[in-house]
Amino acid sequence: MYQKRALIVGATGIVGLNVAEHLRSEGGWEIHGLSRRPPVGASYIRSHSVDLLDREAAIASLSDLAPTHIFYCSWTLGANEDENIRLNGNMLRTVLDAFVEKGSVQHVGVVTGTKHYLGPFEDYGKVNPVTPFRESAPRLHKKNFYYELEDVVMDYGAKYGFGWSVHRSHTIIGYAVGNLMNIGATLATHASICKATGQPFRFPGSATAYRGLNDITDARILAKQIVWAGTEPNARNEAFNAVNGDVFRWEQLWQRIADYFGVPVADYPGEFNSLVDQMKGSGPAWDELVKAHGLQPNTLNKLASAWHTDLDLGRPMECVHSTAKARALGFTETQDTEQSFIDVFDRLRAEKIIP
Repeated sequence: MYQKRALIVGATGIVGLNVAEHLRSEGGWEIHGLSRRPPVGASYIRSHSVDLLDREAAIASLSDLAPTHIFYCSWTLGANEDENIRLNGNMLRTVLDAFVEKGSVQHVGVVTGTKHYLGPFEDYGKVNPVTPFRESAPRLHKKNFYYELEDVVMDYGAKYGFGWSVHRSHTIIGYAVGNLMNIGATLATHASICKATGQPFRFPGSATAYRGLNDITDARILAKQIVWAGTEPNARNEAFNAVNGDVFRWEQLWQRIADYFGVPVADYPGEFNSLVDQMKGSGPAWDELVKAHGLQPNTLNKLASAWHTDLDLGRPMECVHSTAKARALGFTETQDTEQSFIDVFDRLRAEKIIP
């Protein structure tokens, strides 16, 4: 019988799926996955279809489990930040309430992100934070569901005696299909459409994002860090930035992405030019690509989240994170960002999701 039993909340998402794959490669884990729909092609995950917004049904369906480690990699989007706080806070409480009285839980890891430093969606561009972002920075005086998630896990940990960790990721690059904020699949579908139709492949974000320094989070690095923190005593009850450990400029990376897809780079106009607008009406062109290349029958809106890529690339400030804290405590993994994109594109192509 396994001594370490993991419950991954959001097992079909870009983070949860990579956590599952990392646990599998590590060995010694009984892996349970919680999601609204079962993961595809991951039979090693003991899948549980649960809607966390239905509290009573969710708790009842989880009654037979006794996880030692909970990796919380899920969120839902509300109409505004008050709704985000209510919905996401309640989802995490539902998961914890299903198990805390059993005494099985040793550690809970929660994934949040850079909005911890930048504020919620509606406040993007309205704050002027000092970079690199450090975990010791004070909270903004703004509503933020990431703060709610932190408070919930800290309060429960203090009350019930389990350890916790919080992982503040930046824009996440990784393999997933049907994710709310998937920059890899978004740019891959957009570049494929540009190549097929002759539409210009033009960087859509701000001039600062285009020419300034940025970093990013490979989902594999995030998975490694969240699992490391769950078993490393020095990482107990700490928050960590979770990024690749290198920096880049989109001006260079955009050219590398264009080279991969064999499409020329269009001149950058020097200002934000929305990817939502660029991809508007591209559904039929994508459907033609699916048919012509025998791809998996995914619609464009299942693969691409141009709205979230606009948020990521439209920031009017450089966004870089310090990883000194995690390194000092023993997490020294790094990942080359350019290779992160290539690896995702290769996998999407191998699985016939893009041409």
